[in-house]
Amino acid sequence: MKNLKKFFKSSPKYSIKWSNYFDIYQNLFKRFLNKKIILVEVGIGNGGSLFMWRKFFGKRAQIIGIELNPDAKKLEKHGFKIFIGDQSDPNFWKNFYKRIGKIDILIDDGGHTNLQQITTLMQSIKYLNYGGMIVIEDTHTSFMKDKGFKNPSKYSLINFTTLLIETIHRRNPMLKKEINFFSKKVQSIEYYDSITVINISKSKLTKSKNLENNKKLRNLFDDFRYKKEKNISTHKDDNIFLNLIKQKVSKRSYLYRIYENSVIKRYIKLLKE
Repeated sequence: MKNLKKFFKSSPKYSIKWSNYFDIYQNLFKRFLNKKIILVEVGIGNGGSLFMWRKFFGKRAQIIGIELNPDAKKLEKHGFKIFIGDQSDPNFWKNFYKRIGKIDILIDDGGHTNLQQITTLMQSIKYLNYGGMIVIEDTHTSFMKDKGFKNPSKYSLINFTTLLIETIHRRNPMLKKEINFFSKKVQSIEYYDSITVINISKSKLTKSKNLENNKKLRNLFDDFRYKKEKNISTHKDDNIFLNLIKQKVSKRSYLYRIYENSVIKRYIKLLKE
């Protein structure tokens, strides 16, 4: 396996990446190695990462950079295509994809603001080839108050992707919701420390189907999920009322939901410590 960190350190131009990114990328990108792909990176600075990607993916990969600084055009003498523009401007993306067409990998290492990250995602997703991916770096800014990010907020990139999670689940008929463009195209979403990955499906996705085996044995199946349990254990921190609910009330009832929520609140508290 090619060593991405080695290529990062040997790049002839300056670049910066968080240390945990390299192992993540080694695993994410291994299926693209030595393939004829188009990779676009937003926010290339002095171009150090472009040399790294070219070494890593091989000679068949086309590496394209997007940058605000017009001086980045000088990198074209090294064989890269460079576009100067604002990633938060939908018109920039419209013109960009009109010239480039569809791509395989988009890496967003731009300004990291909510609007920049979300605009890049939304303006690009329909131009990703099947089996491609959008990789958004530095998503820790979704939780940063300083440096102008003013997060966490409902408008952060991370919160925005929870809406994508909902569209993925629309493929399950139990939700009784119509699938949309995103339901058909987004296979999965991966979250890492400071990286979010939108995986594009290998083909158009449709509603899931509920499959059964051994249907002749269906009537012999006894579902215990909602039955009252005898001699049920109680949590030492539960009050008398909650213990009573747990032991005496149907698991489908509103009162049992009170008990469930009280337990979940304790787990949430642990996450915030």
